[in-house]
Amino acid sequence: MAVMTESDVQKTAAPARGLGGAWAILLLVGVVIAVIGLALLRNQQGQPTDGTAPDFTLTGLDGTPFRLSEQRGRIVVLNFWASWCAPCADEAPALQALSARYAVSHPGRVQFVGVTHSDEPDDSAAFVARYGITYPNLPDTRADVSKRLYRITGVPETFLIDAEGQVVGFFYSAVDPVALAAAIDPLLAAAS
Repeated sequence: MAVMTESDVQKTAAPARGLGGAWAILLLVGVVIAVIGLALLRNQQGQPTDGTAPDFTLTGLDGTPFRLSEQRGRIVVLNFWASWCAPCADEAPALQALSARYAVSHPGRVQFVGVTHSDEPDDSAAFVARYGITYPNLPDTRADVSKRLYRITGVPETFLIDAEGQVVGFFYSAVDPVALAAAIDPLLAAAS
């Protein structure tokens, strides 16, 4: 019977340790590939930037129900925002000014609507009061509209919907009022 030395034991144990390390690396690579694959799949399911705007019904901060599909015949500016969002505060006065301008120049033809995302209704109401916002604002407390239907990635994000209910524009981050008006005006001219 042969006697094994300590050196012999280390030589036979080394491949087993090496194989365990290889399995760990292989497992790690598999997890990384799965995570990247899921991220790529999610990126392919981005915001709806064309096609029919996903319909929804929410109750406004004032208690009035609002259904997007009932706005057909109007151009809709659908703005997702939150009271805790600094860029949202920056764009709020411009959105209100544009809403007021179109209410006078094209009554009933352009509907601005805000949807609050991850916001407390009391905080949203205070924000609306602070900026004198007169167009409908709708709490999306469960994020069904913002995350599930419109798949926003942050706030603010704004969708422009034509009179036929088709998404025709998407503004990521705070809206430039000049760019928004430049997108709305041709839609008004085409519908005339």
